[in-house]
Amino acid sequence: MEASTGKEGILKNIRKALTQPVEQPFPGIEKINFAFENPGDDLSVLFAEKFSSLLGKFSFCANEEDLVNQIRQLVLDRGWTEVHCADENIKGALSSFGFPVFSEKPLGDVDVSITKCEVLVARTGSMVLSSTESSGRLTSVYAPIHICVAKASQLVYDIKDALDFMQKKYGNQLPSMISFATGPSRTADIEKTLVVGVHGPKEVFCFLLDK
Repeated sequence: MEASTGKEGILKNIRKALTQPVEQPFPGIEKINFAFENPGDDLSVLFAEKFSSLLGKFSFCANEEDLVNQIRQLVLDRGWTEVHCADENIKGALSSFGFPVFSEKPLGDVDVSITKCEVLVARTGSMVLSSTESSGRLTSVYAPIHICVAKASQLVYDIKDALDFMQKKYGNQLPSMISFATGPSRTADIEKTLVVGVHGPKEVFCFLLDK
């Protein structure tokens, strides 16, 4: 009975507060401009520096052949045998330069997944992924290692620029999933100790094509 009475008291106070709106306690906050000014640096260099500082692994590629050679060498060095890629354009480009056969296994059983992205945010070192450009909701997060292939033309400076890009590209038909991936998955929830690869890939690579 006491618990029920306490609950009713809380709800009564909430209803009362909703009918008596209070003034904005910090009216000046609406006047603050939270936009970050582009320093004018090379966005690819800025992204590479920020992305690498967040435990991401960045590589610059002069052309598609260079891209394939770098990814092939990475696969050989790591001993990966199950490489997943659902994007037909990427598969076609890689296969045209003799890339090995791609895996048909479920994402949970592969070594690495390769996807595209929407844009790269230079200031934060983030990759903007979507259910459209990442070939589904799970491809970029369910495999233990994620390789993202992007072009220099996809670089934007800040998150606002990325959101503007998405709005212009899709209008009112936005993808069902849009996420900002900033380096590999990590958390410090357990005794404030940083652990990598808990809620997503433990390693993230970004290969940037110079075009």
